[in-house]
Amino acid sequence: MSTRALLLRRHSVLPGFNLALGFSLLYLCFVVLIPLSAVFLKTFTVSWGTFVDTVTSPRVMASYRLTFGASLLAALVNAVFGLLVSWVLVRYRFPGKRLVDALVDLPFALPTAVAGIALTTLYAANGWIGRLLPFKVSYTPLGVFVALTFIGLPFVVRTVQPVLEDLQRELEEAAATLGASRLQTFGLVIFPALAPALLTGFALAFARALGEYGSVIFIAGNMPMVSEITSLLIITKLEQYDYAGATGIAVVMLVTAFLLLLLINLIQAWARKRQGR
Repeated sequence: MSTRALLLRRHSVLPGFNLALGFSLLYLCFVVLIPLSAVFLKTFTVSWGTFVDTVTSPRVMASYRLTFGASLLAALVNAVFGLLVSWVLVRYRFPGKRLVDALVDLPFALPTAVAGIALTTLYAANGWIGRLLPFKVSYTPLGVFVALTFIGLPFVVRTVQPVLEDLQRELEEAAATLGASRLQTFGLVIFPALAPALLTGFALAFARALGEYGSVIFIAGNMPMVSEITSLLIITKLEQYDYAGATGIAVVMLVTAFLLLLLINLIQAWARKRQGR
């Protein structure tokens, strides 16, 4: 081992690898693995037929369609407008820029129940925004989409913004010098560099929306087969002491979300590998 490696090892601020790894695995077991294992173990207490009947009932399937559909659509919208907001905050100077930058983090700091009440008040039929719209938002599936879009935007902005700040302007100037249009510069130079971060923000917004509860239950209306999200259905089964049914639905949500996030991470890794080449 070289002298430099010995000095780095001797003066390391963190403990040794084995000790650090042991504490990390212990922490993950208590915080992640044990709670998730309890969900699976409780689900295994029922037969396979009962499990299938529970997680494929018409009411549960309707909640799946609303939850995954609204979460996916909200994440896609946030990916587009999150990129736009990041671009404005990084590339332009205007009065109140710091205030706008701080407002992006508002869904992080605001309690979800307060956000739900505020959105319901704004988009109700007699609300400030709802009275101006020709269609109903509160207590409909559209209200679920609005709430999920509200809570997911900061994930995209805060993921894309640092990458955009570090992007070298010389690349854009070189593309313009070679005769590239603004659209070509964005599509061939800027967007490939932002794509991995944008995918990460999309995945975070999508995962956050899947598990959202507080900001949705007030504006959704919670009508079975219409505007009932899966998180609320799980809570309803817990209140009815149907623990096996609640954990069964939770397992389906967990496995599906994990597979979707795994797919997104694989696409992100492929994009980074291609960009490196």
